[in-house]
Formats: sequence, structure tokens, C-alpha cells
Amino acid sequence: MKLKSSVLGVLAGIATGALLGVLFAPDKGSKTRKKIKTKTSEAKENLKHEFDSFLDSVSKKYESVIEKGEEILEKGKKEAKEKVNSK
Repeated sequence: MKLKSSVLGVLAGIATGALLGVLFAPDKGSKTRKKIKTKTSEAKENLKHEFDSFLDSVSKKYESVIEKGEEILEKGKKEAKEKVNSK
């Protein structure tokens, strides 16, 4: 959760800085609108990429937890069978 918040905060800061830079630049309105559109598209793509990376990371961690849980379950079953058979 902390990683997600940090990534979103950084991306929001970058987008805000880019937008303010474009708005205060001494260009014509049409050029400014084009720059805003371009910067917005870039920010959207960056956000999508970062979110995809975040999802991949979470997915890998989830799979790892499932694998370890299955290993522990199998080990527990084996130990239980051994104790039952030894009595």
C-alpha cells in the first residue's frame, strides 16, 4: 500500500509540475492546449505503466504466498499422517 501511494504521489507531482510549466509558458493558446494534451497523454501512459508494474508485483507476491501456503499445508498433512501411523 505504501508503494502504491508513493508511486501515485510521484506521478501526480510530475503531472502537476508539467501542467503548471505549460500554463505559465509564454505561448499562444493553441500551442498551450496542444502541450497540455501531450503532457496529459504522457502522464496517462506513465501512470498506466506504473500501475501495471504494481499489479505485476502484487500478483507475483500473491502467487508466492499461495505456493508457500500449499507447501506448509502438505508438510502439515505429512506430519499428521506420520503421527497417526506411529500410534
